[in-house]
Amino acid sequence: MTGPGFDPAGACVVVTGAGGGIGGALARALAGRGAAVVVSDLNAESAEAVAAGITADGGRALAVAGDAASEAGIAALIERAVDAYGPIGAWFANAGVDNGQGLQADERDWALAVEVNVMAHVRAARALVPGWLEAGGGRFVVTASAAGLLTMLGAPAYSVTKHGSVAFAEWLSATYRHRGIVVQAICPQGVQTRMLDNSGPLQEVLSHDSALTPEQVADDVLAALDGDRFLILPHPEVAGYYAARAADTDRWLAGMNKLQQRVDQVAGER
Repeated sequence: MTGPGFDPAGACVVVTGAGGGIGGALARALAGRGAAVVVSDLNAESAEAVAAGITADGGRALAVAGDAASEAGIAALIERAVDAYGPIGAWFANAGVDNGQGLQADERDWALAVEVNVMAHVRAARALVPGWLEAGGGRFVVTASAAGLLTMLGAPAYSVTKHGSVAFAEWLSATYRHRGIVVQAICPQGVQTRMLDNSGPLQEVLSHDSALTPEQVADDVLAALDGDRFLILPHPEVAGYYAARAADTDRWLAGMNKLQQRVDQVAGER
């Protein structure tokens, strides 16, 4: 389903986890289209650097350091954004974590993944949706992952919570799309970020269909804002994998297990 789309020009937009990677690229790309961008990140120096780069290029940006997963952090972020640039037209829920490897992943890793990859979206939507309903619309864009449609070998907490982020985005869209709230989910595979660099033996698997730059992902997201399609797939082949998973789940799981065996072999050779 496509619709009238969203023009960032003149709009107040918030990007979480925007101190680098996909978030930083999104902030720069949105500013390039005329948006007033609130650059949110836990790392104050990173947020300031991205915002400073935008303003140096003639754009409008405000850096806000803080925890965009907590209720208090979200409330403070929204307050700063509205005070600076007026009502928020679009929220890019980009902050995410990839921690906890294997079945023995620590309870704390699981808890952090749930907080950042799922509950941050829930809490932001709770704060934003009532105002958007009164205003007649708004846009909520979640940076999920192809792992949220498929899975991520070796990373159970990441896989489960990214599925959760997609599921919440689906629920939000199904519940409010007729009332003007557009929800989209970005689901890339390998992207040239620190997360990919730290993926160890999985790096080869994640890069199978070519690892994109954050700027390439941001370009795809901006193109998708011209419509209202739910899934944004910077790696278009993910659509085929997703369809194959649904059509014959056992065959798909057998294929994923073969990949796991390859990963085990690579890890054993190191």
